[in-house]
Amino acid sequence: MPPKSAISKNQKIFEMDNISKKSKQGGRKQKLDPCRNRYVFYLNDAENCTLNAMYLQSGKKGFSSFLKSLVLNKQMKVVKIDKASMDYYMRLTSFYSQFQAVGNNYNQTVKALKTNFSEKRVLVLLRQLEKATFELVAINKKVMELTAEFEQKFVPK
Repeated sequence: MPPKSAISKNQKIFEMDNISKKSKQGGRKQKLDPCRNRYVFYLNDAENCTLNAMYLQSGKKGFSSFLKSLVLNKQMKVVKIDKASMDYYMRLTSFYSQFQAVGNNYNQTVKALKTNFSEKRVLVLLRQLEKATFELVAINKKVMELTAEFEQKFVPK
Protein backbone atom coordinates (compact mmCIF):
# COMPACT_ATOMS: atom_id res chain seq x y z
CA MET A 1 0.00 0.00 0.00
CA PRO A 2 1.30 3.47 -0.91
CA PRO A 3 1.91 5.94 1.85
CA LYS A 4 -0.85 8.42 2.76
CA SER A 5 1.08 11.43 1.49
CA ALA A 6 1.40 9.88 -2.00
CA ILE A 7 -2.36 9.26 -2.25
CA SER A 8 -3.26 12.73 -1.21
CA LYS A 9 -0.84 14.26 -3.78
CA ASN A 10 -2.33 12.16 -6.60
CA GLN A 11 -5.86 13.10 -5.56
CA LYS A 12 -4.91 16.78 -5.49
CA ILE A 13 -3.35 16.58 -8.96
CA PHE A 14 -6.44 14.80 -10.33
CA GLU A 15 -8.77 17.37 -8.78
CA MET A 16 -6.67 20.26 -10.11
CA ASP A 17 -6.75 18.76 -13.63
CA ASN A 18 -10.55 18.51 -13.53
CA ILE A 19 -10.91 22.09 -12.28
CA SER A 20 -8.53 23.50 -14.89
CA LYS A 21 -10.30 21.60 -17.72
CA LYS A 22 -13.70 22.96 -16.68
CA SER A 23 -12.59 26.57 -16.31
CA LYS A 24 -10.20 26.80 -19.31
CA GLN A 25 -11.93 25.38 -22.37
CA GLY A 26 -10.07 26.05 -25.62
CA GLY A 27 -11.39 27.10 -29.01
CA ARG A 28 -13.56 29.96 -30.06
CA LYS A 29 -16.74 31.06 -28.32
CA GLN A 30 -19.99 29.44 -29.36
CA LYS A 31 -22.39 31.49 -31.48
CA LEU A 32 -25.74 32.43 -29.98
CA ASP A 33 -27.64 31.15 -33.03
CA PRO A 34 -25.39 28.71 -34.90
CA CYS A 35 -26.29 27.64 -38.46
CA ARG A 36 -26.74 23.88 -38.29
CA ASN A 37 -29.11 23.19 -41.18
CA ARG A 38 -27.70 22.40 -44.59
CA TYR A 39 -29.37 22.07 -47.98
CA VAL A 40 -27.90 20.59 -51.14
CA PHE A 41 -29.19 20.97 -54.69
CA TYR A 42 -27.73 20.24 -58.09
CA LEU A 43 -27.65 22.46 -61.18
CA ASN A 44 -26.88 21.75 -64.80
CA ASP A 45 -24.22 23.79 -66.61
CA ALA A 46 -26.58 26.43 -68.00
CA GLU A 47 -28.22 26.99 -64.60
CA ASN A 48 -24.81 27.17 -62.96
CA CYS A 49 -23.66 29.84 -65.43
CA THR A 50 -26.82 31.85 -64.76
CA LEU A 51 -26.33 31.57 -60.99
CA ASN A 52 -22.68 32.63 -61.24
CA ALA A 53 -23.62 35.63 -63.39
CA MET A 54 -26.24 36.67 -60.83
CA TYR A 55 -23.66 36.30 -58.05
CA LEU A 56 -21.15 38.50 -59.88
CA GLN A 57 -23.81 41.15 -60.51
CA SER A 58 -24.94 41.13 -56.87
CA GLY A 59 -21.61 42.33 -55.49
CA LYS A 60 -21.92 40.11 -52.40
CA LYS A 61 -18.64 39.12 -50.79
CA GLY A 62 -19.61 35.53 -50.03
CA PHE A 63 -21.44 33.02 -52.17
CA SER A 64 -23.30 31.56 -49.19
CA SER A 65 -24.67 34.97 -48.16
CA PHE A 66 -25.74 35.50 -51.79
CA LEU A 67 -27.60 32.17 -51.80
CA LYS A 68 -29.27 32.94 -48.46
CA SER A 69 -30.55 36.27 -49.71
CA LEU A 70 -31.71 34.65 -52.95
CA VAL A 71 -33.54 31.77 -51.28
CA LEU A 72 -35.06 33.77 -48.44
CA ASN A 73 -36.21 36.59 -50.77
CA LYS A 74 -34.19 39.24 -49.03
CA GLN A 75 -33.69 42.45 -50.95
CA MET A 76 -30.63 42.26 -53.16
CA LYS A 77 -28.71 45.18 -54.56
CA VAL A 78 -27.32 44.80 -58.06
CA VAL A 79 -24.69 47.32 -59.04
CA LYS A 80 -23.60 47.52 -62.64
CA ILE A 81 -20.48 49.48 -63.46
CA ASP A 82 -20.37 50.85 -66.97
CA LYS A 83 -16.75 50.84 -68.09
CA ALA A 84 -17.43 53.30 -70.93
CA SER A 85 -18.87 55.93 -68.60
CA MET A 86 -16.04 55.40 -66.10
CA ASP A 87 -13.49 55.86 -68.89
CA TYR A 88 -15.30 58.97 -70.15
CA TYR A 89 -15.32 60.60 -66.73
CA MET A 90 -11.67 59.74 -66.14
CA ARG A 91 -10.69 61.37 -69.43
CA LEU A 92 -12.92 64.36 -68.69
CA THR A 93 -11.22 64.79 -65.32
CA SER A 94 -7.77 64.67 -66.88
CA PHE A 95 -8.92 67.17 -69.53
CA TYR A 96 -10.18 69.51 -66.81
CA SER A 97 -6.81 69.38 -65.03
CA GLN A 98 -5.07 70.16 -68.33
CA PHE A 99 -7.48 73.05 -68.87
CA GLN A 100 -6.51 74.46 -65.45
CA ALA A 101 -2.83 74.12 -66.34
CA VAL A 102 -3.43 76.08 -69.56
CA GLY A 103 -5.10 78.83 -67.50
CA ASN A 104 -2.08 79.02 -65.20
CA ASN A 105 0.28 79.14 -68.16
CA TYR A 106 -1.87 81.85 -69.74
CA ASN A 107 -1.49 84.08 -66.67
CA GLN A 108 2.26 83.47 -66.50
CA THR A 109 2.62 84.23 -70.22
CA VAL A 110 0.81 87.56 -69.93
CA LYS A 111 3.02 88.58 -66.98
CA ALA A 112 6.17 87.61 -68.88
CA LEU A 113 5.05 89.56 -71.97
CA LYS A 114 4.44 92.72 -69.95
CA THR A 115 7.83 92.62 -68.25
CA ASN A 116 10.07 91.50 -71.14
CA PHE A 117 8.75 93.07 -74.38
CA SER A 118 7.83 96.47 -75.79
CA GLU A 119 4.21 97.52 -76.12
CA LYS A 120 3.97 96.89 -79.88
CA ARG A 121 5.46 93.44 -79.58
CA VAL A 122 3.19 92.65 -76.59
CA LEU A 123 0.08 93.62 -78.60
CA VAL A 124 1.08 91.33 -81.49
CA LEU A 125 1.76 88.41 -79.16
CA LEU A 126 -1.45 89.00 -77.19
CA ARG A 127 -3.50 88.89 -80.43
CA GLN A 128 -2.00 85.47 -81.21
CA LEU A 129 -2.71 84.35 -77.66
CA GLU A 130 -6.26 85.64 -77.95
CA LYS A 131 -6.87 83.56 -81.11
CA ALA A 132 -5.60 80.44 -79.35
CA THR A 133 -7.84 81.25 -76.39
CA PHE A 134 -10.90 81.48 -78.64
CA GLU A 135 -10.05 78.03 -80.06
CA LEU A 136 -9.74 76.69 -76.53
CA VAL A 137 -13.12 78.16 -75.57
CA ALA A 138 -14.71 76.50 -78.62
CA ILE A 139 -13.21 73.15 -77.63
CA ASN A 140 -14.48 73.61 -74.06
CA LYS A 141 -18.03 74.33 -75.33
CA LYS A 142 -17.91 71.18 -77.47
CA VAL A 143 -16.81 69.13 -74.45
CA MET A 144 -19.66 70.56 -72.40
CA GLU A 145 -22.17 69.67 -75.15
CA LEU A 146 -20.82 66.12 -75.40
CA THR A 147 -21.00 65.73 -71.63
CA ALA A 148 -24.62 66.90 -71.53
CA GLU A 149 -25.49 64.52 -74.39
CA PHE A 150 -23.71 61.64 -72.60
CA GLU A 151 -25.56 62.32 -69.34
CA GLN A 152 -28.93 62.34 -71.14
CA LYS A 153 -28.25 59.01 -72.85
CA PHE A 154 -26.37 56.97 -70.28
CA VAL A 155 -26.76 58.35 -66.76
CA PRO A 156 -29.90 57.01 -65.01
CA LYS A 157 -32.05 59.53 -63.18
